[in-house]
Amino acid sequence: MPPFGAGRTSPVAVADVARVVSTVLRDPAPHIGYVYELTGPRTVDMREMAEESSRALGRSVAYVDVSLDRWRTEVLAGVGLPPHTEQHIATMARLHRENRYDRASDDVERVTDVAARSVEEFVAARKDFRLG
Repeated sequence: MPPFGAGRTSPVAVADVARVVSTVLRDPAPHIGYVYELTGPRTVDMREMAEESSRALGRSVAYVDVSLDRWRTEVLAGVGLPPHTEQHIATMARLHRENRYDRASDDVERVTDVAARSVEEFVAARKDFRLG
């Protein structure tokens, strides 16, 4: 129940980031002066993320939008973060809701010759993961 509204984002798998980093570290010279924007392969909103997760898991996953104020009070405040960290996370949530993260690049593939994983691929590879 994050407060992201219809904002779009392009989540990138940590393994894709690690693959880029290791590629650059193995041979840094070709990358000097370049800035890479590491994203997933396409932007999705939370409804689409829930749909991809549903397909990957073989069960229904729904996105329920909540207001930023409600989320801060009912979820974020209970985590016990330092105030500056809580404010930073709330700001990121607000920017997401305002669609400020709607961008995607092919930089993962350009650097590594392997396409970034989609949300569905990421979730499918972890379908047996359990919290708690």
